[in-house]
Amino acid sequence: MSQPVFRTYDRAALDREYDNRKKVANAAEVLAWYAAASRQTRETFPCRLDVAYGPSSAETLDIFLPSRGGAAGAPVQVFIHGGYWQRLDKADFSYVARGFVPAGAAVVAINYALMPTVSMDELVRQCRAAVVWVHGNARGFGGDPRRVFISGHSAGGHLVAMLMATDWGRLGTPHDVVKGGCAISGLYDLEPIRLCYLNDVLALTPADAERNSPLRLPPPRSGALILALGEREGPEYHRQTDDLAAAWARRGFTAEVMDLPGHDHFSIAVQLGEAKSELSRAILGQMGVGG
Repeated sequence: MSQPVFRTYDRAALDREYDNRKKVANAAEVLAWYAAASRQTRETFPCRLDVAYGPSSAETLDIFLPSRGGAAGAPVQVFIHGGYWQRLDKADFSYVARGFVPAGAAVVAINYALMPTVSMDELVRQCRAAVVWVHGNARGFGGDPRRVFISGHSAGGHLVAMLMATDWGRLGTPHDVVKGGCAISGLYDLEPIRLCYLNDVLALTPADAERNSPLRLPPPRSGALILALGEREGPEYHRQTDDLAAAWARRGFTAEVMDLPGHDHFSIAVQLGEAKSELSRAILGQMGVGG
């Protein structure tokens, strides 16, 4: 074994730990399911696609309209895709609407510019801008700006935590604009990311990793947070989740950790396409709507 670069991991071991596509034998099959189920969802659910929320071509979102009308508007679930900040697209996750729209929610899937075309700081800024846009425009698509919730998978889980830790008052919205979040198989400590193969593309500096690690940020000022991951995730994903929950608990914020039996890094996200799944029911419960 070579010299450790992070905790007990040498570079090769750290690379293996964060290479989810190699760790999960059927990863390609599940990713193909994401895309196929999403195409079908866009064809069958009323939606508005590629709505601009910012000036760049990457700053767009898809809105899946609520199935149930109401004077007060529907709760809004904003979903943030993963792909290690460098791959995938909102169009790969349209299927998430299946888990929430039938229960009476609106779903907004957001895009952001992929690294390395932008910095991590800019990527996070875009996601914050998307939430500000949703809050300001929710009534226009049948949503309730007072009931905005967020969820995201993998890198999207990291972005959920970053948004939960945001001082929204500085961005012109209520400090409690995000009423709750669910970070799924997320990354909350970017130092091992900086030290493994992923940084060949991401090019994070130590300061970038520090500034964009939720583990090192103040906890949310309001709202509830679910930290979900699959039982079959590797040790580092479990450490990341447990460490964030512990760090924020020390500062007075309690997050709910959900360790889902039998699920790996990719299968856990499939749950979002079914309203009756354990994960979707937990998010719907957070939103105050039934499955």
